[in-house]
Amino acid sequence: MNQSCGNEPFQILVRSDLVKIAPSLTLVLKDKVERMRKQGKNVVSFTVGEPDFDTPTAIKQAGIRAIEQNFTRYTSGLGILELREAIVQKLKQENGLDYGIPNIIVSSGGKQAISSAIYALINPGDEVLIPTPYWLSYPAMVILAGGTYKFLETKPEDNYRLTPELLEKNIGPKTKLLLLNYPSNPTGAVYHREHLAALVPIIKKHKLFVISDEIYEKLIYDNLKFVSLSEFSEIKRQIILINGVSKSFAMTGWRIGYAAADPQIIDAMDKVQSHLTGNSCSISQKAAAYALQANLKDPSDLKKMQARFEQRRNLGYELIHQIPGLSCERPQGAFYLFPKADAFYRKTTPSGKIILNSVDLATYLLEECLVSVVPGADFGNDANFRISFATSEAEIEEGMKRIKEGLLKLK
Repeated sequence: MNQSCGNEPFQILVRSDLVKIAPSLTLVLKDKVERMRKQGKNVVSFTVGEPDFDTPTAIKQAGIRAIEQNFTRYTSGLGILELREAIVQKLKQENGLDYGIPNIIVSSGGKQAISSAIYALINPGDEVLIPTPYWLSYPAMVILAGGTYKFLETKPEDNYRLTPELLEKNIGPKTKLLLLNYPSNPTGAVYHREHLAALVPIIKKHKLFVISDEIYEKLIYDNLKFVSLSEFSEIKRQIILINGVSKSFAMTGWRIGYAAADPQIIDAMDKVQSHLTGNSCSISQKAAAYALQANLKDPSDLKKMQARFEQRRNLGYELIHQIPGLSCERPQGAFYLFPKADAFYRKTTPSGKIILNSVDLATYLLEECLVSVVPGADFGNDANFRISFATSEAEIEEGMKRIKEGLLKLK
C-alpha cells in the first residue's frame, strides 16, 4: 500500500486560462494612490473612471423611500417592471427606439450586462472582435466565456474609430461578435451617424452580433447628437444595446445597468443572470427608475453636469497641448484624455530609472511627481496613458502642471 499519498501537499488548481487575465492596473493604481494619501502624500489622481459629482438628492431620496417602504426583497431577475418601463420610455423618447418590455433586462451594472450578453452568445471557440484601445474588461469577459478575441488596431488619424475597411478585413469564419464602445473609454471617441452607417452593411452582410456599449451616451460634447447603432433598423436584431445610470446620474456604486435586445437574447441573458447573481439590488432599481423618469421630465441636472465636464475637457485638452512631446486627439465624449507619450520612452528619470513603456511612465509620474495616470497598456495601447478629467478644475490644473514638470525632467 502506498503510504505517502496522505503526506503530499494539497495543490490548488484554478482554471488554467485565468493566467491570461491580469488584475486591472486601474484598480491597482487606485489602491496605491489611497495608500500614499494615508501616508500624507498629496497625490493628484486622474485614475478613477467615475463622476466626481454626488448622486442627485432626489434620486437618493427615492432609494431611501424604497428602504422605508420595505422594498428590500428579491425581484424578478429581469428587473422590476417600473424600471423596465422607464427604460422603454427613455429609449423611445430620447433615442427614437421602439422596444417593449420583452426587449429589456436589468443587470448589476453595465459590466454585468455586457458579460451576460457575451455568455449568452458565445460558444467555445467563437471569435469576438475588439477595437483598440479598449475598455480593459472586454478581453477578460471573452476569456471567461470560453471565446477567443482579435484586436483591431484603430488609429489616431481616424480619431480611434473603427473603419469599415479594418472591420471587413478582420472578419473570419469563427467571427461572431463585435464589441463597440462609444463614447469611448479610454479615448473619448464618438461615432457620428456617417461612421456607423459605413459599418452597417458589413455587420449585416456577415450576420455579426454587436454589443454596443453606450454607457457614456449622456457625456457628449460640441453640440453633438448621440446616435445609437440600434437606430439602423436593418441590423437592429443583431444589436445588444448596453447602457445604465452609473455615468449619467453619478450612480456608479448603485450598480444598475441594462440591455435592450431581441427577446431571444434577453431570455438567454436572463438564464445566465438568474444563476450567477439573481436580481439587481431592489433599492437601486427603484432609484434608477426615478432617475430615468425624472430626467425625461426635466434633464436640467444632467445637462449641468455635462456642461461642467465639457469645460473640464476643454481645460485638460488645452493644457495637454502646452506640454512638449505629448499629442492628443480631441475627445468628443466621456471624461477621458488619451495622450500619446511614447516620445518619452527610453529616457531616464532623475532617480536613474529608464522609462521603457506606459507602465514605467505612470509609475514615475506617481512615485516621483505625485500625479496618477493609467498606463495605456491597460487599454491595449502602450504608447499612451489615460487621464480622467472627472475631477475639479483646480485638480486638473495642478495635475497637468506636475505632469509637465515631470516630463521635462526626463533626459
